[in-house]
Amino acid sequence: MQQQKIQISPAVIWISSLFLGILSSVPQLASHAFNWKEAIVNSALTAAFSVMMWYLNLYMLNRNAGKRQQNISYSRLMAVLAFGMVVMFGLAWIQQLILSHINFGPVMLMVEVRGILINLVCYMFLTLLQNNYAGQQVQLELEKVKSDNLGAQYELLKQQINPHFLFNSLNTLKSMAETNDPETVDFIMKLSDFYRFTLESRKLDLISLREEMNTIEAYLFLQKARFGEGIVFTNGIREEDLNTLIPPFTLQLLAENCIKHNIVSQSKPLHIKIYSSEDRIIIENPVQRKKTVEDSLGVGLDNIKMRYQHLLAQEIEIGSDEKIFQIKLPLIYEYHHH
Repeated sequence: MQQQKIQISPAVIWISSLFLGILSSVPQLASHAFNWKEAIVNSALTAAFSVMMWYLNLYMLNRNAGKRQQNISYSRLMAVLAFGMVVMFGLAWIQQLILSHINFGPVMLMVEVRGILINLVCYMFLTLLQNNYAGQQVQLELEKVKSDNLGAQYELLKQQINPHFLFNSLNTLKSMAETNDPETVDFIMKLSDFYRFTLESRKLDLISLREEMNTIEAYLFLQKARFGEGIVFTNGIREEDLNTLIPPFTLQLLAENCIKHNIVSQSKPLHIKIYSSEDRIIIENPVQRKKTVEDSLGVGLDNIKMRYQHLLAQEIEIGSDEKIFQIKLPLIYEYHHH
């Protein structure tokens, strides 16, 4: 996140500088030996110094605007103060040239103290303003992440209760019951298992890969009842990887994408393969593109990308050519919420 640069209205800079210039001459008004020339020169030099310090502090703070720093930088403060003292010394020397009758020593001490105070006021005011800007940006970033996560959870919930899938499953069940299919009871049990997994997992950020594999096996059993031998599933997950973690319904969404975008028929079966390789879970299928693709809810792959990015700060890998479509998911051994 790049920190926003501070911007101050020129009118604020000039009006405040003129006010400080006038304010610096107030003690002279109470003096019995008031001198208009001294008051005007003193005010003009103070106002000029104030303008220069405003712009110097703005430049120094904005130069490091890209860095996340919400504390006072003492090195920068000392540099600004040192530069201000040099500038004030020069202005005091100019004042001495104009008003040669004044005693340079006491005047020099007075203007240097005044310069340090003006410099500190400018620096502290701008630092507080910068911290306020930075805090607002952090808050906006947090709200954006929260909104993205809520959106991903909402879209996931819609996908989990996909009415098209339920409608197709009930139609398949009706056909099986009418033909006295011996697998009717198994189909009902798998459909019940699938929606039980849905209800149990929808509020969780992560579940075990073992639970996810149970979910996808129930899902693909239901799809095989519809497509018959048109779907072939191979499970190549290593036993030791079943205890790792995964966002719920990740593999189910990817398997549904495979069926949605590819030809599924007994003459040209769709082979879905899920297996472990090094530190990745890989799901792949041969590319058998449909001429027309089923309507999509706009989730699926984008949903999974968002969850891995916002929940785990990790990326998934997508590989595709004319023969194989492949997605690699990083193995998650423990949960670190970002």
